[in-house]
Amino acid sequence: MKLICIGKNYLKHINELNSKKEDDPVIFLKPDTSIIQKKQPFFIPEFSNEIHYEVEIIIKFNRVGKHIESKFSKKYFDKISLGIDFTARDFQRKFKKNGLPWDISKGFDNSALIGDWLSVDMFQDLNNINFRLEKNGKIVQKSNSSNMIWKIDELISAASTFFTIKIGDIMFTGTPEGVGKVSENDLLEGYIDEKKVFSVKVK
Repeated sequence: MKLICIGKNYLKHINELNSKKEDDPVIFLKPDTSIIQKKQPFFIPEFSNEIHYEVEIIIKFNRVGKHIESKFSKKYFDKISLGIDFTARDFQRKFKKNGLPWDISKGFDNSALIGDWLSVDMFQDLNNINFRLEKNGKIVQKSNSSNMIWKIDELISAASTFFTIKIGDIMFTGTPEGVGKVSENDLLEGYIDEKKVFSVKVK
């Protein structure tokens, strides 16, 4: 399985990183070894001094597909949740400055948290989902899927142009503003509306 991830999909997040809006979705991959096992904490890796949390709406694919048209994309997934794309911001900044690939900053072991899956049937409109991340009981990221620059159906269509979608693959759809550094003993909790879909301790 693979984790297909989207960058720069919320305008306010683009602005907070002093970046620029792109003409097309920014797509990158995380390996399956990046997934944190259930009930395990997130361990801050020794190689980075600046690990950031990035909460994102995620979907899980249930069909194989290639060159999927946006209007048919909803047929290819049936589960939705939240995840965290943990990012070694210091590494990413250094690689970007030197014009180098920044895969390491996103794809290191245990850099992807997957929340509890919910059926898409629970939601009337996937383009109107409220979600948030709390750190130690305080809201640090809060947004709605309507704020995505590219909606879920458009992201699936774009990604399937380059990658064959397989059953069990997961897509991270991008993070809103409010990203920040994690510290030892932080507690991160993710909510869709008022339903908690994950809780992870930082070690």
